[in-house]
This record gives sequence, C-alpha cells and structure tokens, in this order.
Amino acid sequence: MATETTAAPRRIARLPLVLVTSLGVAVAVTILAVWAGGGADTAVPGIPGAGALTTWGLSVARTVSNASAVATIGALLLVAVLLPGGRRLGPAQLRYLNWAAMSAVLWAFAAAATLVLTLADLFAQPVGEIASPAVVADFITTDAQGRSYALMTAVAGLVATLCVGIGRASWARLALLLALAGLLPPAFTGHSSAAGNHDAAVVSLALHLLGVAVWVGGLVFVLVVAARREKQAAAAVRRFSPLAGWALLAVAASGLVNAAVRLPSPGDVFTSRYGLIMLAKAVALVLLGGIGQWHRSRTIPALNDSKRRAFVRLAAGELLLMAAAMGLAVGLARTPAPGAGDASLSPTAELLGFEMPPPLGDFPWTPLFTQWHFDPLFAFGTAAAALLYLAGVRKLRARGDKWPVGRTVSWLLGLTVTVLATMSGLAVYGKVMFSVHMGQHMILAMTVPILLVLGAPATLALRALPAAPKGEPDGPREILMRLLHSRYVKVVSHPVVASVLFIGSAFAVYYTSLFETLMRSHLGHLFMLVHFLAVGLLFFWVVIGIDPGPRRPPHLGRLFTLILTMPFHSWFSISLMSSTALIGEGWWSLLDRPWIADAADAMDDQYNAGSIAWATGDIPVLITTIILAVQWVRSDQREARRIDRQIDRGDDRDPLAAYNAYLASLHARDRRPANSRTSEES
Repeated sequence: MATETTAAPRRIARLPLVLVTSLGVAVAVTILAVWAGGGADTAVPGIPGAGALTTWGLSVARTVSNASAVATIGALLLVAVLLPGGRRLGPAQLRYLNWAAMSAVLWAFAAAATLVLTLADLFAQPVGEIASPAVVADFITTDAQGRSYALMTAVAGLVATLCVGIGRASWARLALLLALAGLLPPAFTGHSSAAGNHDAAVVSLALHLLGVAVWVGGLVFVLVVAARREKQAAAAVRRFSPLAGWALLAVAASGLVNAAVRLPSPGDVFTSRYGLIMLAKAVALVLLGGIGQWHRSRTIPALNDSKRRAFVRLAAGELLLMAAAMGLAVGLARTPAPGAGDASLSPTAELLGFEMPPPLGDFPWTPLFTQWHFDPLFAFGTAAAALLYLAGVRKLRARGDKWPVGRTVSWLLGLTVTVLATMSGLAVYGKVMFSVHMGQHMILAMTVPILLVLGAPATLALRALPAAPKGEPDGPREILMRLLHSRYVKVVSHPVVASVLFIGSAFAVYYTSLFETLMRSHLGHLFMLVHFLAVGLLFFWVVIGIDPGPRRPPHLGRLFTLILTMPFHSWFSISLMSSTALIGEGWWSLLDRPWIADAADAMDDQYNAGSIAWATGDIPVLITTIILAVQWVRSDQREARRIDRQIDRGDDRDPLAAYNAYLASLHARDRRPANSRTSEES
C-alpha cells in the first residue's frame, strides 16, 4: 500500500516534465524542419534580410502559439465534454478551467509575437526597425495575414478572460467553440490560400487544424487526469476514445487533400523537400494511429480496471510523437512548396481557385455535368452522414427492429443531391453566373431539405444510440434528446421564426452588400451555402419533419405556415426579375467572363436568376403540400385506430366513451322531476 501511495505522487511529479519535454521536442523539430526544408534560406543577395531573430523566432513563435492553442482547446474539451458533470461545473472542472485560462494567456502572447514577426518577415526588415505601433496597426487593417493573427490574438485573450469567471457548463462550451474558431483565420491567409485549388486547400487545412487540436489537446488532458488519478479519469478516456478516432480520420483525409492540392505531381513527394517533410508527417500519423488502436485494445480496458500505469506510459510516448508531428507541420508551413514561385496562375484562377469554365452554350448545358470542383467540407460531411446513417440502420436491423426503406432512400438521395449542388458544374458556374448560383441556392434551400428531413436522422439516432446506464453521465443519446427539447430549439422551431429565417435571409443576403462580401471570401461563400441549407432544413422540419422537437404544430398549422410563407418567396423572385440594379456588381466586375460582354448581359443573367427562383420554388411547394396531406391522413388514421383499440379494450379513459357518458348524464338530469331539481339546487 505504501508503495502505491508513493508511486502516485512520483507519477504526478513527472507529469510537468513530460509536458515541458513535449514542447521542447516540438520546438526542436520545428527548427530542424525549417533548416532541412530551406525555410531559413529567405535572404536575397544584395537586399538586407529580416535577420536571424525573425527567421527562427517566427517558427518558434508559431510552434508555441500552436501548442498553447492546442492546450487551451484540450483543457476546455475536458471541462465541457469529457469530464462528467451537471449544469454547474464541479471542483475538478473548475481546476482545469484555470489551466485553460493560463494556456490561453500564453496563446495570446505567442499569437501577438507571431503577428509582429510575420510583419518583419513579409517586409524583410528587422523587428526593431519595423515594429512600431503605427506600422503594426496599418498591417492589421490592410493585410489579410495581419488581420488573421490579430483576430487570433483577440480570441485567445477573450477565451482567457472567459475562463476566469465562468461556472456553468454552457459557458465552458461557448469558450471551447471560440477557441476552435480562433484557430481558423490563419488557415485562410497562408500558403494554402494561394494554391491553385485554394477552396479545397483552405477548407482541408481548416479541418486539419481542428482535427489536430481536438486530438492532441484531448490526449494531453486525458493523460493529465489519468496521471493525477482523478476519480472520473476512466469516464473521460472512454468519452475521448471515439472522438480521437474521428479526429484521426479528419486529420488523415484533410492532409491527403491538402497534399494533392499543394504538390504538382505524386513524384514530388520523394523528390522535393516539401514532399519529404510531408512524408515524415504521414509516417508519424500512421504510428499515432497504431498507438490509438493499442490504447483501445489494451490500455483503456486496463484503465477501466484502475490499472493506469500502462495507459499513462503509452500516452506520454504518444504525446512526444504528436509534438514532433506538430513541429514538422510548422516547418512545412515555412518550406516552399514545389512550384511555389510559379506565376502561371491567371488572375481568374487566383480569384476563383480554378480557371474560367467554358460557356454553357445552349440546352442541355453539358458543362454543368462535366465541370467538377472538389469541396472537402461537403465531400467529407456527406460521406460521414451517409456512413453514420447506414450504421444506425444496420444496428436496428441487427436487433430485429424495422426501419422504413423509404427513409433511408430519402436520406441518401438528399446527400447525393447535396454533392451535385456543391461539387458539380453548379458549384463551378455558381461562382461566375448569378443564374446558376440561384439554382444552387434553390436546390440547397428547397430540394435537399425535403429529402433530408424525411430521412428522420434524429429519430434513427435516438433509436440506435444506447441509453446511458442509471447513475452514469449523459451519453450522446441523452445529449441529443436534451438538444431537441432545449429552449434554443424551441425558439428557432417556432413556425414564425422558421419562416422569417427562411425568407428573410434571402432578402438580407441579396439586397445588401453581404452577397458581394461573401462571394469574395472562400469562408464567406462556404458559410452562405451552409446557411441556405440550414434554414431550409429548419423550415421543412417544422412543416413536414418526422423527428421529435419541443413543439410539433398541428397539421393545419403547418399548412398555414407553408401557405403564408410562399407568397414572400414569389415576391423575392419577382423583385429579382424587375430589379434595375445589378446585385453583387463589385464581384462580377472582377471576373473576365467572355459570354457576358456588358451590363445588359449581366442584367439578363440576373433576370434569369429571378425566373429560376420562381420556377424552382413552385415544384418543391407542391411536393411539400402533397407530403403534408399524406402525413395528415396517416395521422388521422393512426388516431382512429388508437381510439378503436381503446373501445375494444373497454378503456374508461376513451375520450369517445367519456363524451357519451357525459351526454347521458345531461339527458338523465333533464328527465328528473322539477321539484327534485329544485331541492337539489336549494
């Protein structure tokens, strides 16, 4: 017993050493990767350079910024997701919230240092000569990289401030979302944003960063709670294990896409410095995947039996390997990619991420089916949605439960149409022609949602996910049920709110400067597409949805919602056709479109956009009305069968029997003599 008691403090004492060593490994590997990749060879003969402080300090600052950001996210992930608890944070959660605050402070300082050193690197001047407040402020306001690092610094400072004063789990989840968002701005302004297919490059890099942050940060803090022998360590590790698997999958898939975009040919993997460092990262990823599998098969079951030593040792080694991989990633960011200095990209390709497509020509508009553009977010998102849905259906059938085939077909068809709308010629021409963009908008907002809500994914999840044992923390099923009946969902699923969001967002996007602003940005364009899909899902879930919710309006109310909303859609379409001002003129003027020669052609295209919005709106409304009528009839039939069963059982609670008894009592009362009624009343 004494041996075990002394061993625990010894392992706790070693924990800071493991964490500091991991950071040291990350910095050392970064310096080595920058040197090996040629990232330090930035001086041009005859021109003064930025100096060694900038060359090496920038890489170190990025490494420290990344490591502290990962630590912040890991601590918040532990507090908000992994450690069991209620609405108010417990003592252990509050303790690790302080860890998150300290790492967020370090993150803010490292991000600020990265901002200043990036300025010195871009202008090839020593830090002492250029880092004046006026120059830094001008860099932030005029340069995308300056704004991205300034935003990261601000988010880190905000997260640090939040972590000091919060005591509820909801605020911890908000801080976690802010920290994850703070990682993303540099992804949209770095090397990937200048790649030929920059849409795929920046989105895959963003997914890569999120996956790494969740994976590495989560591992750091499950290692911490296991080494410190927290009571809820086993539960935290069990929750983290599937999350780590999905993070590994996201990191591997997004890394593969980013490599395909950045490397001109597969042979560059073995013949260029950039490719060799990327290959080293891939080897580290494979090793980490093997360690994760070892965890799931050996150390996690042992941890459940209170045998923590094997898990702590293997996790410490895994953390050192992850630190080396992070160092390689920073070195890779400083290494010139093959063909990085090639100026062969046209202004259109730099703006769009691809060359201007050929004219559509006359019907049948063949290029819409031959021009494809890969989008990692929708590709990975739809693939994951399909696999998870099919896994749920398989689980139901394995235990003998039925699931309607029509729902599965509807869900898969909806995902297929989503892929067509976001990666086919509709996505390519949607960036260069307003009419095609409007068709893409209508498909995402009015066709895909009908198919997806009829798939009833939430109902499937509630039936397939296991219920948490009594006395255990809430699992995914309980979290989903709580979300479906939350106050937020209750507000947004109100028919009036859903209708205003569905119609009002179209007017807000197209009749303000928002459309032009969103089209100029990769992230903005992506946000616009996701928003159209989200408001469409919300509206059609209210009207014809099968999944449970905090309020399910009666069928007559749903019909009124549909009837009252659609005239506003027609009004929007007519206003587009009759408008005399070109919507998004600043964006269209940047494009060299041979088939749109002047403003008259652009206005004709806008008129066609209004016509498409009007025509494509009527068919989904008709289909929705038919579906709603069928659901109404089936609901009445189910209610009639239920009442019949109650009558057959002789159930006293049958509403029809109770009403008949009430009428009989009134009839008996009316037949009584008048004097007896008078005496009763007196």
